[in-house]
Amino acid sequence: MADLDVGLIGAGGIARAHLPAWTALGARVTILSTDGNAEQLASQYAEFGVTAVDSLPELLDRCTVVDVCTPTFTHHELTLGAIAAGRHVVCEKPLALTVAEAREMADAAEAAGVLLFPAHVVRYFPAYAGLAEAVAAGRVGAPAVLRLTRSGRFPVWAPWFADPALSGGILVDQMIHDLDIARLLAGDVVRVHAQVRGHRAPDSPEGAVTTGTVVLTHASGAISHVLGVWGPPDLPFRTTFRVAGPDGMLEHDSTAATGFRVLAQGRRPLGEGIPGSPMTESPYLTELREFAAAVSGGPAPRVSARDGVEAVRIAVAAVESARTGEPVEPAGLVGPKVIEEAGL
Repeated sequence: MADLDVGLIGAGGIARAHLPAWTALGARVTILSTDGNAEQLASQYAEFGVTAVDSLPELLDRCTVVDVCTPTFTHHELTLGAIAAGRHVVCEKPLALTVAEAREMADAAEAAGVLLFPAHVVRYFPAYAGLAEAVAAGRVGAPAVLRLTRSGRFPVWAPWFADPALSGGILVDQMIHDLDIARLLAGDVVRVHAQVRGHRAPDSPEGAVTTGTVVLTHASGAISHVLGVWGPPDLPFRTTFRVAGPDGMLEHDSTAATGFRVLAQGRRPLGEGIPGSPMTESPYLTELREFAAAVSGGPAPRVSARDGVEAVRIAVAAVESARTGEPVEPAGLVGPKVIEEAGL
């Protein structure tokens, strides 16, 4: 992996979580960012030979792998450009804001013979990795009822989060993690029913509170209940799950596990948090090591481009359901940009 040349696009919170993982893997990293922070971030890792460039062509000339850690609305164009240049791509979640764009990205990678890896890092957190292994091993039998929650402060550190046309809102940006986990555990989703509620104090993003609830019906007959919360600044980051089947139940609460906390990344605004698990290997390192091994001819990573597309499909169906108040069959949503139209 020491021969890996990585072009990191972005210098925000996720980039600052990925960069130490790449340096730990011995990769040569070049950073590009339009916010003026690439050089400052590169200087913090100068001992590892990290450098910054000013243009995408220069970045592509220096790398064999592109890591897209930019706002969601930029993923589609940047990923297609990297794939067209023959580069393997890591793309932060969600792959895109529409199913059509996500599918185009996956199809382009397949046609080009390169790997497109959706960075669904929650699959690599120890509790969720253990849950997936236990369910796959039949510890609870066929999952029947799943409950997953995720809560934390409203993401005020970057203004695009608050604009659903740019981020997808809570259903697409935050809850896609648990929608992906639900599909991983209980299989493909055939029906989605969702609701979003929120309020914001006048002219005060700090007072913003948004909740999302999604009920998934799986082809297997299982039912998943997913709750997401973006709350006030003092709301602790917390995740929970409870998965029940005929042979038992598996549950977890991150606040009861001392090996799980929120870590600030680099010199970011106070309160910006990226989930971390300090008592084990960083899940960001685990996921990027798995991707790097696949690029080098090893086994395929546990998250495929199709997984990324299907997560977007479910999340976009949830947006449409919340807009109409009616259940939606996600297979029917392949093109329209319902997120922007819904304003959720």
